[in-house]
Amino acid sequence: MARQPDDKTDATFKSDDSALIRELALLLDETSLTEIEIERAGLRVRVVRNISIAASMPPNLQAPAAPPAAAADAGDLAKHPGAVPSPMVGTAYWASEPGAKPFVEVGTKVSVGQTVLIIEAMKTMNQIPSPRAGTVTQVLVEDGQPVEFGEPLMIIE
Repeated sequence: MARQPDDKTDATFKSDDSALIRELALLLDETSLTEIEIERAGLRVRVVRNISIAASMPPNLQAPAAPPAAAADAGDLAKHPGAVPSPMVGTAYWASEPGAKPFVEVGTKVSVGQTVLIIEAMKTMNQIPSPRAGTVTQVLVEDGQPVEFGEPLMIIE
C-alpha cells in the first residue's frame, strides 16, 4: 500500500482508508486477480496477493531423506517404458474426493485415456489419463503428495 498525501502533516491513517483496503482485498478474492491499484483524491492504494505454488510439509511430517540407492531407483523408474510421468507440478490424489475409492490400484487393468489419478494445480483438478492400456504394476506416489513435472507417477505394463 502506498500513500502519497499532498500535505505531509496529513499522513495519518484513517479508518475509511482501512475500509477501502478491505474492499479491495475482497474484490481480489472475488475476481481471482492478483493485484489491484486505485488512486482517488490524492490517495493511491495498491493491494497485491502473493501467490505461492510451492508445497511444504511441517518438519515433523516430512519423510526421512531417501538413501542414495532409492534416488537411483527413482531415476531408473523414470526411464521405465511403462512409466506414467507427471504432466505438471501439483499435488497428486488417488481419488476424486477424500474417502472415495481410488481410480486405480496395483493390479488394476486400465485402457488408454482412463483416468488414473488427479493432480491439483492452482486449485484446478486435472484428470491424468492413462497413456497406454495395461495393468498397473506400481503406484509411485502417495495420496496427497506434491509432484514435479516429469516425475514418474506409476508403472503400467
